Amino acid sequence: MDAILTGLGQGFAVALDPFNLFLVLIGCFAGTLIGALPGLGPINGVAILLPIAYSLKLPPESALILLAGVYYGAEFGGRISSILLNVPGDASAVMTTLDGNPMARRGEAGRALSLSAVASFIGGTFAVVMMTLFGPLMASYAVTFSPSDYVALMVFAFACLASLVGSNPVKTLLGAVIGLMLASVGIDANTGVVRFTFGVPDLLAGIDFLVIVIGFFGMAELISLVEQQFSGKLKALKIDKTFVSFRDMMDVKWTILRSSIIGFFVGVLPGTGASVASAVAYGTEKRINGAKGTFGDGDIRGLAAPESANNASAGGAMVPMLTLGIPGSGTTAILLGALMLFSVTPGPMMFQTRPEIAWGLIASMYIGNIALLVINLPLVGLFARMLTIPQQYLSPLIAVMAFIGVYSVVSNPHDLFMITALGVFGWILRKLDFSIAPIILGFVLGRLFEDNLRRALSISGGDWGILFQSVNSVMLYALAAGMVILPIWLSRRRRAVVNDE
Repeated sequence: MDAILTGLGQGFAVALDPFNLFLVLIGCFAGTLIGALPGLGPINGVAILLPIAYSLKLPPESALILLAGVYYGAEFGGRISSILLNVPGDASAVMTTLDGNPMARRGEAGRALSLSAVASFIGGTFAVVMMTLFGPLMASYAVTFSPSDYVALMVFAFACLASLVGSNPVKTLLGAVIGLMLASVGIDANTGVVRFTFGVPDLLAGIDFLVIVIGFFGMAELISLVEQQFSGKLKALKIDKTFVSFRDMMDVKWTILRSSIIGFFVGVLPGTGASVASAVAYGTEKRINGAKGTFGDGDIRGLAAPESANNASAGGAMVPMLTLGIPGSGTTAILLGALMLFSVTPGPMMFQTRPEIAWGLIASMYIGNIALLVINLPLVGLFARMLTIPQQYLSPLIAVMAFIGVYSVVSNPHDLFMITALGVFGWILRKLDFSIAPIILGFVLGRLFEDNLRRALSISGGDWGILFQSVNSVMLYALAAGMVILPIWLSRRRRAVVNDE
């Protein structure tokens, strides 16, 4: 403990340097703006600023502090377009749309934005505290996860997804299957077989996640607004001065704690990411409080759970990168590349050989979380005022943001047609009362599931028994079974009690 306190003190000496403190604030502010733009997200934000940080010849600790500020600032900012426009900024913000946007539509945009800001702050701070105290220990456990364990983790995530949203489990599962099918489009990386491209060369590399999320959310929302406008059903959204209350925080305190724990532990596992963490946290919370809540219709617990989980996951993903030199997510892979660009070798010895970088980064995350709260809470009213824009003007704004967001990242005109087609498909699914979230999550989880399943079977020479050989796998399969069976058992037990009475 003395070594930790000494290292943390050294880290704050680095982070509180006026220049580094300025970089933390700039990174957090820039990250918030980047996260708020649909489709950009933390990966693109860090990738854009990395060459700038290098060309400015910043010291390694200063460059990493700036890029890390952009990282968790973008995780923080992804909630803005999710809540206000029903267009998630990145994969981890998909779950935020489920209850955040309904709150905004009933005139509680300020309450939703401020609650998500506080939940994100608590989740992020919890992750940094856990990283400070148990980082090396957690990383050494996470590295024991084999591909078969990741398969079990994906099965557990799918079990959470089974009753995630909507009142119709069949439609939820069908949505997940659609997502899985879209994830399989393109050339199979292992066999070279072309799958479901229908002779279209632009589909050989598969469908980019950005195209999926902007198409199904952004363009489908646009078509829905245009339909309402032409049918005369378009109503102005009311805006009041709602703000998160002390009672709200008391109602969600256990939700935030549970989701922060889930988010951190999922984030520590290399390759999972905030999208898995937010889905598992939301599914778990719905299992616990679903009968007593209005999940999917603007329940504050349904908003607090993914927001605290995805920010805790962002902190958790830093653990294997700093302690083992293994990236925990796509964004930390870029941060890892930044370290190597500055001739710094991450790993267990970095805390002894370059403590100003390791501890300086950790200390800057404490400061960054506070800075994000201070920056964002006063702007809640300004963000909420976006909804006062007449919706006939909001439609072209969404269209412009969608097309610019996609083309600036993928630079392929074909994908502009793709998001339009997926938007029409998403609009039809909405008319049929399908939820879009299971499709997005099926797409994200499907790729992780397939990749790890192939690795596991390659290791075992095709023996499926490898999927059930480790303690981690068995525990996760048991939890997945519990997630499916327990609600059915409780429902039957409640009916039996009612019949006896």
